[in-house]
Amino acid sequence: MKRIAIIGGGVSGLSAAYALQKQLNKAGDLDYVLCEAGPRFGGVIHTERVGDFVIEAGPDSFLTEKPWAAELCRELGLGGQLIASNDAERRTYILLRGQLVPFPDGLMFMVPTDLAATFISPLFSWRTKLRMIREWFYRPSPDAPESTVAEFVERHYGREMVERVADPMLAGIYGGGADELSASSVLARFVEIEAKQGSLGRAMVASRKLQTTPARPLFTTLKNGMQTITDAMLAQIPESARRMNTAIEALMPESGKWLVVGNGRTEEFDAVIVATPAHSAAQLLRDYVPQVSSELNQISYGSSVTVALAYHEKTRASLSLPAGFGFLVPRTENQRILACTFVHNKF
Repeated sequence: MKRIAIIGGGVSGLSAAYALQKQLNKAGDLDYVLCEAGPRFGGVIHTERVGDFVIEAGPDSFLTEKPWAAELCRELGLGGQLIASNDAERRTYILLRGQLVPFPDGLMFMVPTDLAATFISPLFSWRTKLRMIREWFYRPSPDAPESTVAEFVERHYGREMVERVADPMLAGIYGGGADELSASSVLARFVEIEAKQGSLGRAMVASRKLQTTPARPLFTTLKNGMQTITDAMLAQIPESARRMNTAIEALMPESGKWLVVGNGRTEEFDAVIVATPAHSAAQLLRDYVPQVSSELNQISYGSSVTVALAYHEKTRASLSLPAGFGFLVPRTENQRILACTFVHNKF
């Protein structure tokens, strides 16, 4: 019987354990343990209830166009919990010189598909607007070099598009800036368009014309919070396979097996799934798989704090918040806040 150790009890580790449990239920030819260094499973996915409020300490939703999370929810019996974002109210703002400026209609990430709306928007200078016209004549670039998101966006639309759209949008999602993120990883679809068709704007307008079904909501969440997903997966994993407060100190390959050292004991496994942050994985693999450890150490992480504020309905009405999902803050504004979500409008 094959023994497998899963190191890290966040959503990745839980997903691996859930998949192994399904395999075990079918064939019964394996055994596994799920090790988590902390006092709870679920990682950054964490939902708190305060009175009638559902407060997300981590992510508040997932992208609808990526179907795997919704499929997992239905498999776990959570289909009735799924809630789509209120896209009739979908509008995002950029904080620009102290004022909230709405994204123009038709802006798909940084690609303008409604030039008229973009041209009357105060979000962009005339120089950038002229770049948008010129971008329609951008030729295919099958041999374009590996680029950061900033380099990719800048060669199509200029630096202002990076600073006012791409960078704040990605900082709100990844916590990192456009100068640090790989275009092929973050913007794979746009990189493919550049290679085959050239102009992003021309390709996206053509794609919208071919679309025959109504656009799906941008985000999906669960009525009782995102932690419902990790809790449901955890419920499928036997208590005997769960190990909380179990910090793994070392991984050592030996005779085709792995020795896993943690909490003062060493155990032998046929395989190990490392589902920790990259810097933690690098530490575990440092002595015995140095090349992988070195590559993992090169992945940088951002740090952020999520603050949830709740107001009485009358107080909220007096604040005169605009309709929409919230706003993003470019780094050029020199503020510490990255983004703000109006949850009462978003869902």
